[in-house]
Amino acid sequence: MATIAGKFDDLNPRTDALSGTPRAHAIDRWIFVFMAAWYIAIVLTGFIPDSIMKVGMVQAGARPPFPLVLHVHAVVMGSFLLLLLTQTVLMATGHKARHMQIGILGMGLAALLVVVGFILAPTMYHQTWNGLQSAPPEAQGKLRDLLSFQENILLMQGRIGILFPILLVIGLKARVGNSGMHKRMMFLATAMALPAAIDRMSWLPTTMPASPLAADLYTFAAVSPMLAWDVIRNHRVHAAYWIWLAVWLPTIVFVNAVWDTPWWHATAKAIMGVG
Repeated sequence: MATIAGKFDDLNPRTDALSGTPRAHAIDRWIFVFMAAWYIAIVLTGFIPDSIMKVGMVQAGARPPFPLVLHVHAVVMGSFLLLLLTQTVLMATGHKARHMQIGILGMGLAALLVVVGFILAPTMYHQTWNGLQSAPPEAQGKLRDLLSFQENILLMQGRIGILFPILLVIGLKARVGNSGMHKRMMFLATAMALPAAIDRMSWLPTTMPASPLAADLYTFAAVSPMLAWDVIRNHRVHAAYWIWLAVWLPTIVFVNAVWDTPWWHATAKAIMGVG
């Protein structure tokens, strides 16, 4: 994956066109700070109302308590986003050495986030599955619908679990010799997790639950301020976006093609180890 980024060095000089040049100005330094804050705003907008609603349901006995791994995931994801914001502020204010030191923590958080994510998805699925086995007949219909929906969501969760580390590794491999690739890929990798928050914004027009296409379009929209500024500033699309699209687009096609199909529901059950 290191060679993927390296192949684009001729197209993207190692001195990033958005920094370190005489024509650089405030937007060049602060666009990535804005993007980090923008991502945090998206996550808070999606998760805070949803969490308040679900906590109320738990207190009312309308749903089971949250498993511990869900709380761990929330803490790790929040820490990762705050670290992303901190890192961009450090670079914007000229503290590159501190940025590089703290970057080690970011690698650890990213690895932990992937591990926790792969524990969280089956935990939530089995919570519903177990509830279905012991539920009274009048409640089983809703639980079956929820289980079917969770099987579809496994497609998106699996995609995050695969694409996030792939794009992150590409970005980390480029951090020494290609700062432009590095900083953009950090945001493009993180964008893969945004549908988890976007899907919770029930007030947005959506294709769910019939299709996850809307979440993919909203994810592209979330990245668009950074992409638009790159094009305006450099009059070209940076290679990081081409790599991102080359990795991401095939998964969009696959996920939308198998979404809610009998084959996928059978496959999801097999992956989860249930009958």
